Amino acid sequence: MPEFDTAIPLLLVLALGAYLIGSVPFGLVITRVMGLGDPRQIGSGNIGATNVLRTGSKAAGAATLLLDGLKGAVAVIVARTIAGGDAAQVAALAAFFGHCYPVWLGFKGGKGVATFLGVVLALSWPVGLLACASWVAGLALSRISSVGALTAAGLTPIWLILTGRLSMVVLGIVLALLIYWRHRSNIARLRAGTEPRVGRKS
Repeated sequence: MPEFDTAIPLLLVLALGAYLIGSVPFGLVITRVMGLGDPRQIGSGNIGATNVLRTGSKAAGAATLLLDGLKGAVAVIVARTIAGGDAAQVAALAAFFGHCYPVWLGFKGGKGVATFLGVVLALSWPVGLLACASWVAGLALSRISSVGALTAAGLTPIWLILTGRLSMVVLGIVLALLIYWRHRSNIARLRAGTEPRVGRKS
């Protein structure tokens, strides 16, 4: 667990800023700009990239994935630039929480996978690349989006330990647990064998 060298008031301000950045619902913004309707009315009702892909637009899905990841990375980089590594970890958690529970949408947001990958890449790019590779491998082998997400989240604390980023392990575990919590309905469908594969619209 990191020692917080940054003053608590500054940490709180940076956390609030990161939360607001994370709360930007890019999936909803992109689908509306592209005239694709409201992703909350289709598929899982989620605003993340996988559900945006169910609109039939690969470009919208890719843009959502990129921007949701980028907002997490930006929040971390800004906090680290202003106040250092402890603030970066606080910002990572706050941005992730903002994506999952955005104030603009009544605290009903996405499941946090792209934002999770974005904050991990910004905190430690080697670990971020390993997390992304884990996500791609899980997705490629199963053709199920949630399997890729759960694989990346579950392995990230291990990658942090193996690469010596011990000060980030607690954060990695917390983020992984939140990913699993946000995917609890997916886990139930995986156990029942009813989880849809990528490309299906429902």
